Amino acid sequence: MIKKYLSILSVVGLLSGFMACNDFLSQMPSKTSSLEIKTTSHLDALLENYSTYYAITNNEAISGHDDFDLSVDLYRARPSTFTNFTTIYCNTWDTKYIPLDTRASAWSSEYTKIFQANLVLNYLDQVSGSEEQKANLQAEAHLLRAYSMFELANTYCLPYTEENKNELGLALKQSVSFEELSHRATLAETYAFIESDIEKALEIKSRLVQNDRVRHWRGNIGAANALAARYWLGRGNYEKAETYAQAALNEYDRLLDYNTEMHYSSIQQTPIKIYPDPSNPSYYEEFTVKYPYTHDNQVIMTDMIEWPELYYFRLLKHDSWWYIPSRELIDLYNHDYDLRFKYHMVAGYSYAQGYMTNPAHFWYGYIFFFKDRIPAGPTVAEMLLTKAECQARRGNIAGAMATVNILRAKRIDSSAPTSEINLTATSREEAIVKILQERRREMPFYIRRFDVRRFYYNDDAFDDVTITKTFFPYTNTAVLKEDAPIQYTIGKNDRKWASPIPNTEIVSSQGKLQQNTY
Repeated sequence: MIKKYLSILSVVGLLSGFMACNDFLSQMPSKTSSLEIKTTSHLDALLENYSTYYAITNNEAISGHDDFDLSVDLYRARPSTFTNFTTIYCNTWDTKYIPLDTRASAWSSEYTKIFQANLVLNYLDQVSGSEEQKANLQAEAHLLRAYSMFELANTYCLPYTEENKNELGLALKQSVSFEELSHRATLAETYAFIESDIEKALEIKSRLVQNDRVRHWRGNIGAANALAARYWLGRGNYEKAETYAQAALNEYDRLLDYNTEMHYSSIQQTPIKIYPDPSNPSYYEEFTVKYPYTHDNQVIMTDMIEWPELYYFRLLKHDSWWYIPSRELIDLYNHDYDLRFKYHMVAGYSYAQGYMTNPAHFWYGYIFFFKDRIPAGPTVAEMLLTKAECQARRGNIAGAMATVNILRAKRIDSSAPTSEINLTATSREEAIVKILQERRREMPFYIRRFDVRRFYYNDDAFDDVTITKTFFPYTNTAVLKEDAPIQYTIGKNDRKWASPIPNTEIVSSQGKLQQNTY
């Protein structure tokens, strides 16, 4: 039974980061006291604190795919830049050292959010407030839990198929009891749990736009439909995915026009001295790194909160501050006309972040918000691309291209030829391929791993991807850079698509959690 009062062990963890947005949040408990939750406003305050929920620390989503590549040449240019072995492990889909890594993981951070969702759900019958308020809080808590559960399933479980349904899923936490069993359900049970949460989240009544302000840090109608669209796209149900994507777009469809609303940072950057010729150490050139304006804030989250395209405020957070784009990803952009390449693919980032100046080694960095955060929550752009893909897969080629071109009109330089702005296709396969390329250009890194996993199990073989990377062998303490580079590969039916659970979590569960097998 849940106690009426939360102990200091749980409450301090929940409230330590809260803003003082009302009296409840300012009543911090002491080490000898507990804090009573009495009203729906108290539960509403828990969900209002976006700083507790927005960051996604998913290292596999950062580098475990072909949008990210820590290449041999880049590592050789300055090995000391890459001391974060988590990046190396996830870049090569390692199963030996990832479980031993003690850095922040998606497992711990997302289950913390699930705990907080369960706190709201478990207290609804014990607090005062209207039934309408309780129903809306209940739907929002289910949305919070569904998002985190789906995040975990796409990281630590194999893709859901008929053949995989009895494989290991997740621990289905539904209470705030530390004694709740931590064993892993089957994949089928896990997806049934997520699907049930999404259905309950769709009952939410809160609008995304309130008083002319986009409140995407809270659960809302658009966010629930957008998550449902992403979920059903992952399941390969294109009719349902399109229906929910359209419902999200009906709620909100604001796109930022990169022609008129995106610009470079106004903060003056100091030119960097680079030494391009090792044989002439006295010769140098100056290079100025140009960032988008959204790079400017880190602690003050103005640009992140005000980004107008998000349905649900979730950002992927990379503590190493370098989303390293692969050559394949860079080559997907039109370097002359695609404004996403102009603003987000920051040229010479290796000079500023990697300090690869002497001798100079040029490479890009993907920048969206500061150096560490990119959108992960569903966006208007994602819903357009989901709708377009579903239209194409269901044979509506003209409709698919019309939908994707709504986005491109806001992303491609308006001075470009019309043939460059508007994509065209004469066959179902051509339409799908072009839309999937547009997904990579619009949503690199976070969405890519999700996409590659789902491609394997639809009816189209032409979108299957086998990823091969070339890097040095390594141990848990050293990269063996004097050894010959080797190839690391992942493809269809590879069990490495289910990343290992951190050993610390298995130990803390007293052995109830079972590790993935390879």
